[in-house]
Amino acid sequence: MQELLERLLDEVRSAWRFRWIGLAVAVVVAVLGWVVVFALPDRYEAYASVFVDSRTALRPGLQGLTVEQDINVQLNYVRQSLLSGEQLQKIARDSGVLPAGESDPRKVASILDGFAKHVVLNVRSAGNQQNNERDAGSVYSFDYEGKSRAEALKVIQTVQEAFIEQTLGGKRAGTQSAQEFMKAQIDESAQQQRDSDNRLAEFKRAHIGLMPTEQGGYVAQLNSEIDLTKKLENDLNVAQLKRAELGRQLRGESVIGATAANPTGPGAAVGGDTMSRINETQAKLDELLLRFTEKYPDVIALRSTLAELKARRAAEIEKLKTGDASAAASSGISSNPVYQSILLQMNQSDLEITSLKGQVAQHREKVADLRKHLDEAPKVEAQLGDLIRDSDAKKAQYTGLLANYQKMELGERADDAGSVRFETVQPPTAPFSPASPKRFLLLFGVLVTALGIGGALTYLLHVLSPVVGSMNGLAELTGLTVLGMVSPAFPKEQSVRRRGEMLRFIGAGGVLFVAFVCTVLLNRSGFRVPFGAG
Repeated sequence: MQELLERLLDEVRSAWRFRWIGLAVAVVVAVLGWVVVFALPDRYEAYASVFVDSRTALRPGLQGLTVEQDINVQLNYVRQSLLSGEQLQKIARDSGVLPAGESDPRKVASILDGFAKHVVLNVRSAGNQQNNERDAGSVYSFDYEGKSRAEALKVIQTVQEAFIEQTLGGKRAGTQSAQEFMKAQIDESAQQQRDSDNRLAEFKRAHIGLMPTEQGGYVAQLNSEIDLTKKLENDLNVAQLKRAELGRQLRGESVIGATAANPTGPGAAVGGDTMSRINETQAKLDELLLRFTEKYPDVIALRSTLAELKARRAAEIEKLKTGDASAAASSGISSNPVYQSILLQMNQSDLEITSLKGQVAQHREKVADLRKHLDEAPKVEAQLGDLIRDSDAKKAQYTGLLANYQKMELGERADDAGSVRFETVQPPTAPFSPASPKRFLLLFGVLVTALGIGGALTYLLHVLSPVVGSMNGLAELTGLTVLGMVSPAFPKEQSVRRRGEMLRFIGAGGVLFVAFVCTVLLNRSGFRVPFGAG
């Protein structure tokens, strides 16, 4: 460590010989650097910020009733296009950065390129970590550095106005374009729906007998008709069997026997039929027997008549058993309640059989007609299904387009009512002092750089022209042992001379630092080198 320190001291002593050259170079570099710093043009910064919020009182009430349009998409588009192309040129001309009479394309491109580099547009969320940008809104900030404060303010005001105007105007233009497209699609969809409905109606008219009904398709109708025909045939068979059974009962022993066994009962016939005459003859005979004997001529005549009537009655009963209708009237059985009840049921059965026969014939005819088109009907049903599906699809498309169009119109009216809100957080503002360059830091940097260059030059001259300043250095350089060193003849005079040189050098260096202080004061006073302006 001691050797390293001694070597370092030797290097300093050797370089100290060129201290005035190094200081002179540092002064020259510092002065030139300070002149350059004072020649740098001032840049004034202007800034503004806008808060964009789509969370208005209309939004909850219109939830689901309007087409949600993401304002952030339009904002991002404006953010990307605002500082490029024709929009950048428009802002530059409106703010005065680009002269109105400038037409040289190269010069215009150069001015716009430099202008775009000094305009900064940033965006940040207005919410905290729990809220995203969509929920909390966004804050857009604009910064610009210009040659003058007035220019910077003008540029920022123009950029801010263009940002708001393009966002709202672009949103309206996009909505209007979308509405025009939707209107054209709705008209086209309506025409397609009408054409589809007309095709469906024409197809139904052309195949009126083969259309599905509430009971189902063609095959289902055929199966239903077959089942219904079988049911009617079965009902007809039952009705016919019932009719036959009633006929059997009408000719049966129970009805005839009941009439024969009780000829004078409550249901006995009264009139000119055989049964009535038997009853009358029997009554007269009974009356005569109360007064006369069996030998009385009238009694004998009545008995002969009664026997003849009973024989006729027996013959009528035999005819009744065979179903002779004339025998029923002559025998008086038609007035019997049982006979009348059965006869009434037979008449009802006849009516039911006639009706069922008509229905069976009708449905058999329909089944036969359906069977004729059995091969054609499935194809018709398939075509009908395609037409119905096409009509339903066209109707659903038209209904959806119309609903979305109405939502878009409502959304546009909501936008006009203020569904997106722009609030100026920071109006265009510019400090009176220039924002750049940072002259104090530059002046100090020039001083440090000048001192570094002077010190480096001093060391370089030492390297190019080295000297030995100590016994150890001489021993290291020659490789020989140094036995002693001759001291100065007049050490006090030499010490005074060295101290004087040191004071003069410090004084010269102090002048450099005083010059630095003067440059700082000049900077605060607003001093600038005129030819460096602009």
